[in-house]
Amino acid sequence: MLSMIGLIGGLLLLIYLTMKGMNILVVGPVAALFVAILSGMPLFPQLAAEGEADLVTNYMTGFTGFVAAWYLMFLLGSVFGKVMEDSGAADSVSRFVVDKMGMKYAVLAVVASCAILTYGGVSLFVVAFSVYPMALSLFKQADLPRRFIPAALALGSVTFTMTSAGSPEIQNWIPIEYLGTTPYAGWEVSIIVAVFMASFGYWWLKRMIKKALAKGERFEARKEDPIIDEGRPLPNPIMGLIPLLVVLGLSFAFHDSLKQSALIIALLGGVITTYLLNRKYFKGFWGAVSEGTVGALIAIGNTAAVVGFGGVAKAVPAFETAVTAMTSIPGSPLIGGAIAVSVIAGMTGSSSGGQAIALPLLAPHYMDMGVNPEALHRVVSISSGALDSLPHNGYVVTTIRSICNETHEAAYGAVGALTVIVPLIGVIIAIVLFSLGFGI
Repeated sequence: MLSMIGLIGGLLLLIYLTMKGMNILVVGPVAALFVAILSGMPLFPQLAAEGEADLVTNYMTGFTGFVAAWYLMFLLGSVFGKVMEDSGAADSVSRFVVDKMGMKYAVLAVVASCAILTYGGVSLFVVAFSVYPMALSLFKQADLPRRFIPAALALGSVTFTMTSAGSPEIQNWIPIEYLGTTPYAGWEVSIIVAVFMASFGYWWLKRMIKKALAKGERFEARKEDPIIDEGRPLPNPIMGLIPLLVVLGLSFAFHDSLKQSALIIALLGGVITTYLLNRKYFKGFWGAVSEGTVGALIAIGNTAAVVGFGGVAKAVPAFETAVTAMTSIPGSPLIGGAIAVSVIAGMTGSSSGGQAIALPLLAPHYMDMGVNPEALHRVVSISSGALDSLPHNGYVVTTIRSICNETHEAAYGAVGALTVIVPLIGVIIAIVLFSLGFGI
């Protein structure tokens, strides 16, 4: 009982302190300590029996494991965003979009850019780095409240693209191992759900921005923002678009052979291409590289702090109890699977973590029951991208705090609406369609 109180209390503490603006590098270990103490977990490896979990080992294993797996992607993604910004390439593209499409399409341009990169194979963890400079410029020129930039980035990155059929993101690939499906499983239903999430999410985001504008909110420049010199010569917009296309093309070309490591080649290719095409426009290339490096360290540290919490949470007895309860929900297997994966993803703050923990238990049981594997694949994939986006999620923390320099209090309301509620409605639509036999 105490372990369950510790697990739930630790999660609530993590969310509460994050929303209050406390540094996640401090909040993560504090929340993990709360979970460990109430679960009776030894705090140090010297106090644990052989093979027994302990706070320090489990937290740091999760923390360092994430850094080891993602550091180069964060580094190159951050540097790519900075060189796009410093060379003026991001400004050039944004001005072109505004001139040709009009200010009313500024938000759509941000969402579309993220969607193209995410569906193109660039990890959602680093897409925001690449698109943020353009988003900031667009929102400034359109005079829109900057607190909605994280929501625009998230809508294009972690909703309809992340979990759709054909997406190269890991959330669409994990079920393949357990269900024997393909990345295109349930594609008919996936298209319908993706169109709904994209259109409804965009409408909702525009409505929130419109309400904010009606209350007098406008773009507020900050001293740390890159200064946009209206008289500064900028590269041709095509020279700004080409690096993005290079990232997209290289990620497609190497994804099958190199998997996650394809992102390293793709992002490095983007950095090199930006330099070669726009080198005469740089204010200071190596300065941009240095700034990108520092930004990457902060961003990956924030994310790893939450992953470390998940490493402790997964090791306490209450977590196994919760997983067993979630995977034993009676009724439709699609509903049970969706709830189990979504809740576990919420507890760990990770969509991929929710799948990786639940599927080894769910898949054999539901397959024996004769559940259509393609339907289960798509439902599990979509549902993993809902409650995972609670305030403590690594992507949410990184995007709001480190990349956009906003507070959870100001920005999370819109982010939560688009990344939690919209996918929850999407998974309901998917379950209804599959239950009616559509796409099966």
